[in-house]
Amino acid sequence: MIERLKQDLKDAMRKGDANAVSTLRMLISQAQYARIEAKRDLKDEDYVALLQRAVKTRREAIEHYEKGGRPELAAKEKAEIAVVERYLPQALGPEETARAVDALLAELGISEKKDLGRAMKEFMARHRGKVDGKVVNGLIASRLK
Repeated sequence: MIERLKQDLKDAMRKGDANAVSTLRMLISQAQYARIEAKRDLKDEDYVALLQRAVKTRREAIEHYEKGGRPELAAKEKAEIAVVERYLPQALGPEETARAVDALLAELGISEKKDLGRAMKEFMARHRGKVDGKVVNGLIASRLK
């Protein structure tokens, strides 16, 4: 993955895509820092988690920028999300996510709110990197009593 990021960085530099260059540099830096912290080479799931954190922090920043009346900064963050999402696995659509939630709840026999945490843990273990946890949490919670 790190090699792919570095190659894409070179391509973005050749094309003059400043947004992609800055975003890819940040991702490479975060990946190298994570590798140093882990004291081992990163696995694919480590990269997926890193990319998801990058998207999540940008979405939170977008929220804050929009509340603060800074649409130009929110637009910049949205453009960065588009770059990061190129490296994430294909996300499940809303209908697929809803079907997967229903199937999981039926499979585990979960129908009460007290089991929300167990359902979330199992769902995210099965679909890590393919769904937004906030959306899934809302779906599961809406289906429990």
